[in-house]
Amino acid sequence: MNQSEIVFLAGPQSRWKDFKFTVQTLFELIRGFRALHFIGPCITIFGSARFKEDHPYYDLTRKASAAFAKLGFTILTGGGPGLMEAANRGARDVKGRSVGCNIVLPVEQKPNQYLDKWIYIKHFFIRKILLVKYSFAFVVMPGGYGTLDEYFEALTLIQTHKISNFPIIIFGKEYHKALVGHIEEMKKNGTIAPNDAHLFLVTDSIDEAVDLIINKSVKQFNLKPENRIRPFRWLLEEVWEK
Repeated sequence: MNQSEIVFLAGPQSRWKDFKFTVQTLFELIRGFRALHFIGPCITIFGSARFKEDHPYYDLTRKASAAFAKLGFTILTGGGPGLMEAANRGARDVKGRSVGCNIVLPVEQKPNQYLDKWIYIKHFFIRKILLVKYSFAFVVMPGGYGTLDEYFEALTLIQTHKISNFPIIIFGKEYHKALVGHIEEMKKNGTIAPNDAHLFLVTDSIDEAVDLIINKSVKQFNLKPENRIRPFRWLLEEVWEK
């Protein structure tokens, strides 16, 4: 078959729907930026919603989050149950700041009870923008498709220099050993550069993770204790009250 014999297919096209989606996306971004503007430097923790309170990964996430919150970071998660709840709970344990970006799903994902502040987001891609925008480190706990999607989003942004070289920490050597093996396979086949395999740390040690965050987040970006921020009342802004 030559090219002249191809009959191309027509699909649904609606300029009005495209315009409406664009406007809705813009307003959702603005709403997210306004809600989270004063939350301060964050550590974003990704992890499964399915692990229960009695699981070792829940306990690990809670303890790690508490250690990160003690450094002065706001703990930012997807705001749901499981390891997201554990991370927010760890921040609450040490009187740290705890924030969630909840996604609107057909079966509603309710905010966990350990959030000081949260916002509902309709689209996953906008949620990921917010989870990345305010973060100075990314922590990957065991999870499923969503967790890996968020991990590779952050990793790709760092690899391509779209965001700064923030630390990425993967907890769970045993759980993630096949993932790490596949990344080594990518390096072996040249689909990533040799140095790309050094963009993240795989560990089970909270102390090792804390040391990396101190050096690559706090010191690298010269983070200092905050001063009291005055919101613009004429913009109806609300400053963090915790």
